[in-house]
Amino acid sequence: MLTKEKLFSQLDAFAIPDHTVVMAHTSLHAVGPIEGRAEGLIAMLEEYFTAKNSLFCIPTHTWDRCGGDVIALDMTQPYTCIGTLPTVAARIAKHRTENPSHSMAVFGPEPDAAAFAALDDNIASCTSPDSCHGEIYKRDGWILLIGVGHNKNTFLHCVDEMLQVPNRMTDEPVALQVKRKDGTVVTKRGREIFAKGIPDVSAYFPKLEPAFRYYGAIRDGFIGDAPTMLCSTAKMVQVCKLVYGRSAGTELFADAKPLAEELYK
Repeated sequence: MLTKEKLFSQLDAFAIPDHTVVMAHTSLHAVGPIEGRAEGLIAMLEEYFTAKNSLFCIPTHTWDRCGGDVIALDMTQPYTCIGTLPTVAARIAKHRTENPSHSMAVFGPEPDAAAFAALDDNIASCTSPDSCHGEIYKRDGWILLIGVGHNKNTFLHCVDEMLQVPNRMTDEPVALQVKRKDGTVVTKRGREIFAKGIPDVSAYFPKLEPAFRYYGAIRDGFIGDAPTMLCSTAKMVQVCKLVYGRSAGTELFADAKPLAEELYK
């Protein structure tokens, strides 16, 4: 059983700095039995990071609803398309960002949590460097992969945009509807993730893990029973820039082939 005492001890082992931002992608099943189940885990994580004057974020994506005339993000409902913990987070969070496809729940000290969440109110693309995803990097933040791999690391879509990798976004902005907590519906326009000829570019993200490890971008540990990677956004961006530059702008999640060592060593 994962208790608060055990969780805090496991988090302490990662030596995460104070005054930062941490976004967690989580397999609740991999964590194992938890005191308080999903709500208990979220409450414990919020308590831990708030005490460190840090923000803690959980993705609450609804990208499966993008397209057509349907409401992409309904803030009056806790729906997400990525699992149990995100759905619970969407229900209990005070702040959920208005990103139509890649929203996140934000926990932590006020007024910082509210100001951070507001960064997604008007963005040009779903993982824009000016969005909450980009702000995690600007604050030298961290991605916590709890029982999952880099194929779930949404931040790497933001890196694609930072480096202006071609064939990653729709050519033109698309209209997406958001229903706010007060019931009003607004239409937002932004470029969405779409790569011609690549069914799911995120499936290629794990190929960079050896390079991330080579440059010390990953700290390993456990959350409950789940093998967990704490990933530095600063170092992941550094590695991606290096690989993209050495390949003359042709290799950054281009395919599923293993990454050639000469591109990062």
